Amino acid sequence: GGWAAILRSRGHTRELSGAEAHTTNNRMELTAAVMALKALKRRCRVILHTDSEYLAHGITQWVQGWIRRNWRNARGEPVANADLWQALLAEAARHEMRWQWIRGHAEDAMNLRADALAAAARENLASADS
Repeated sequence: GGWAAILRSRGHTRELSGAEAHTTNNRMELTAAVMALKALKRRCRVILHTDSEYLAHGITQWVQGWIRRNWRNARGEPVANADLWQALLAEAARHEMRWQWIRGHAEDAMNLRADALAAAARENLASADS
């Protein structure tokens, strides 16, 4: 799977991307957010746009319950991707955060560019493994 993030500030743009073998879409969505926040070297006001409902709902609605239940979901099972959720919380704590869900593949130029970067990273990994 591939992940990508685009950081924009004061007229500057930085693109990040990568890929992992044997992963899931949800792990890649979380990885993109973690890597984007890790790339910020000082405290920032961040509006993190994501087309992932899993990421958007997880960070704004579900995570506090998971923490209260010691990283167990409502069924009492371990939370999927807890390692990445914990990394995301640690990185987000360094910043003033606002989380913004956007509809994927809806002609949003930044979303389309991030999708293209993630696909290219995934394809590069696949061709390197061949």
